[in-house]
Amino acid sequence: MILHSPEVKEKLESFGIPVLVDHSSYEAHPLGRTEWIRLYGVLTGKEKEAEAAFAKQEAALQRVTEEGSDAENAGGSVKTEQTAQAEKPSAAFFYITNQGSVNVRRSSDYIPKMIELAGGRYIFGHLGDDGKRSSTVNMQMEEFYAAAKESDYLIYNSTIDGEIQLNFGAFWQKRRFSRNFKAVQAGNVWCTTKNLYQESMSVGAMLEDIHAIFSGSQEDGTYLYKLQS
Repeated sequence: MILHSPEVKEKLESFGIPVLVDHSSYEAHPLGRTEWIRLYGVLTGKEKEAEAAFAKQEAALQRVTEEGSDAENAGGSVKTEQTAQAEKPSAAFFYITNQGSVNVRRSSDYIPKMIELAGGRYIFGHLGDDGKRSSTVNMQMEEFYAAAKESDYLIYNSTIDGEIQLNFGAFWQKRRFSRNFKAVQAGNVWCTTKNLYQESMSVGAMLEDIHAIFSGSQEDGTYLYKLQS
């Protein structure tokens, strides 16, 4: 966030203190964000440890994509890209602001990319990069409902206002949310843990969590937990 206050960087440099600005948050691919560990390995003389840490995240991605590929090929029939995409479970990743609008990720952001890599389809695929630095978009509840009501999964981003400890009824009532969502009726509403963004090497575990909920192989993961009805 230092670029929001460039005078801080300038003051540090005026004292002769070198400043390196970390741009990992601008990476569109999840692995691009974790690959910055290699730079810090070079800076600190820990290249071997950094390579091992990155390899662990890379291996998690490979496991998820290979499982997804095996599942797609299990049917034995050849599908068009459009058909295959339509058959993937759809997911909305969002949080509700204090003003009552819904904050969602742009489709060019790394979170939608993780959903895609995990075998799903981001429901707001039309929200491309408009040239702005912001990775999110605010929309009115009506617009969100129209796009996400048939989504197979809802993933609530708790990193802004804290984890949700309420049940379905209390959560929806508090936020004036509708029970008519397909995911709500099916019990497929999930919440992230609040430390998701603070752990830059969480990409592999998060990918596996998302893949697991799409495949129905677990209830709670490292960074995702299910909201109970």
